[in-house]
Amino acid sequence: MAYLWIALAVVTTICLLNLLLAFGMIRRLREHTALLSKMPTGPTATDLILPAGAQIGSFSAVTIAGEAVSTASFADGTLVGFFSPGCAPCRERLPEFVAYAAELGGRDRVFAVVVADVAAEATATVEQLSDVARVVLEKDEGPVAAAFGVKGFPAVGLVSADGTMVASGSMLSGLPRPAAV
Repeated sequence: MAYLWIALAVVTTICLLNLLLAFGMIRRLREHTALLSKMPTGPTATDLILPAGAQIGSFSAVTIAGEAVSTASFADGTLVGFFSPGCAPCRERLPEFVAYAAELGGRDRVFAVVVADVAAEATATVEQLSDVARVVLEKDEGPVAAAFGVKGFPAVGLVSADGTMVASGSMLSGLPRPAAV
């Protein structure tokens, strides 16, 4: 009978150890999933928008407020941003973009494009941006995104008055701070 109790104790210990290891693996997989979801997919982060020094293509569009914008609408150091409502990194970086835009001193120095096939999906994103930027709502692969060579989201950059990209990327940390612009 003693051997039976010893065998039961050994099996119980092995089962508890197995359970502990399973919980550890699950926790690690959740951390791994969170890290993977933050990584950009598709093109690399530097390939999401035209690189610094590139000339933007010509375009014309109308903002949600009815203002006409075109390639000639930019002042030196205009901040541009491209966002999609279904993009998790866009939702993460949108508050940072809004704060950066507020430092620039006016909506005329900030241009944001929200890319959505259904306008109703973009309502929250447009509302966050409309106080600090001229906002254009367009469908995927629209003329403004094509002019900037946008291949993924979020994509941000600084544009000079002559339409040259001064800096670009997927994160605002790669752009000079407003005081340096």
